[in-house]
Amino acid sequence: MKTAILSLIIGLALQKVSHAQDASFIKEDLQSVTKQEKELKAEKKEDKITLRKLRGAEVSNLSREAFFRDFGNIPVAWDREDYFDVATFQQDDQTVKAYYDYDSQLVGTVTEKQFSDLPADAQQYINKKYGGYTAAQVSFFEDNKYNETDMIFYGKQFEDADNYFVLLEKPDRKIILQVTPEGYVDFFTDLK
Repeated sequence: MKTAILSLIIGLALQKVSHAQDASFIKEDLQSVTKQEKELKAEKKEDKITLRKLRGAEVSNLSREAFFRDFGNIPVAWDREDYFDVATFQQDDQTVKAYYDYDSQLVGTVTEKQFSDLPADAQQYINKKYGGYTAAQVSFFEDNKYNETDMIFYGKQFEDADNYFVLLEKPDRKIILQVTPEGYVDFFTDLK
């Protein structure tokens, strides 16, 4: 009987030591993953293309020519912003803005959308988490995957990827949420 009890105690002790080793390995794995994430973030930051301000007040003729190649000979209104030449036009009964960078390359387009255009999961999440807000505007940024230039929206630079941007308002505050086409919602910026 004493041998059985002693064997049980030794077995439990070995199991605890084994569990402690497993916890140690898990902790090392988590530290390794965190280190890899930091390295990837640093690499991404190094690869990031710095936006260059446009010179002058006139829209570039190269941007106009690029727009013609990208969208055809359609009516368009042009504006020059700090970093982009912006073409505003109608497509499929929607207002679209095309953004051209310093090199007159299409960065992407922004199309006005409705709250109902957001993925259903995102709508539910926003309604639940931001119940005191009203959706004032929804825009969809469609990235030109052939251009690595990042976009600036609502005064904030973000990595080029297709995303919805939702302007939420209440009497004392305006915020922007960024929503992926898959329905993930992130806080983007606070408008003052």
